[in-house]
Amino acid sequence: MPDTPQRILIVRNDKLGDFVLSLPAFALARAAFPEARITALVPEYTRELAESCADIDEVLVDRHRESRWSHVQRLCRSLREHDFDIAITLFSTTRIALALWLARIPYRLAPATKAAQFFYNHRLRQRRSRSEKPEWQYNCELVQHCLADFGHEATPLPEPPYLRFPEEDIQKLRDGFCAAHTIHPRSRLIFLHAGSGGSANNLSLEQYATLASAIFTRIPAVHFVLTAGPGEEEVVHALASLLTGIPHTVYHSTEGLVNFARHLAMADLFIAGSTGPLHIAGALDVPTVAFYTRRRSATALRWQTLNSEGRRLAFSPPEDADETDMNSIDVEAAAVALCRTFFPE
Repeated sequence: MPDTPQRILIVRNDKLGDFVLSLPAFALARAAFPEARITALVPEYTRELAESCADIDEVLVDRHRESRWSHVQRLCRSLREHDFDIAITLFSTTRIALALWLARIPYRLAPATKAAQFFYNHRLRQRRSRSEKPEWQYNCELVQHCLADFGHEATPLPEPPYLRFPEEDIQKLRDGFCAAHTIHPRSRLIFLHAGSGGSANNLSLEQYATLASAIFTRIPAVHFVLTAGPGEEEVVHALASLLTGIPHTVYHSTEGLVNFARHLAMADLFIAGSTGPLHIAGALDVPTVAFYTRRRSATALRWQTLNSEGRRLAFSPPEDADETDMNSIDVEAAAVALCRTFFPE
């Protein structure tokens, strides 16, 4: 194995939000090893977004994610073809661990959890189940551990945004979107994503409608863009029916994740529960308002967005309510807080 690695594999092959929260880890690896070829192993679902990231040189798609032996062998053969010096698995499964071991990658690092850790020759104890840090920070700690093993001094984490598109392209997209939907070009576009993808508890549609109404009464020239991903059309149209008298447009994303991300980049504010689209907005450094449970595995701290410190607000059930009771969140108070923070007049 060379003193300076030339071929680095970083694995994050679970959900969309999990992948997005790995982007600082890729940025950190790129800053430390600018000449290395950095490859991401991801599922097909996040492939397009991974290919758009400047810190990723190549994307391998984990197409056969079952634990069958033939699928492990197939993945192993693909990994061997790339002759990686380093493999950093941000979230490990036994199948991934076994494939990396069989591929004989010289340096294999993963969190020291479950039986999968024994297939790695480098491990880092993190105790993520305690949710004491943001998920993106746990990911970066693994890269920092690798850097220390290779004799690198601490490398500063690059600043947001971690997902970028040319500003002129986004302005052109915004102008075209406003023209197509008869939106005044100076309107403040507040994107509201009511879908959850089944990943977390969320506000009810009635709460989102109340929130939108409370914002509308406080912010002049506001226009809501109700976003929907695959399978979320029914939800977004149900919400639209509750916004009587409030200017809004339904945007159903049908042209892939990158095009969806470009649309999110033109938002003045993005509002959602703890979902993949929320994390895309955060990676773009768009201001975000998020709603989380207080359940330890799903807190606002653990699933903190990637935007700059002053560009995110988070709300959870109060201490005297059940930790998953999203109905206990005072959305009118949230509206006051977000208007004061992002739209001071």
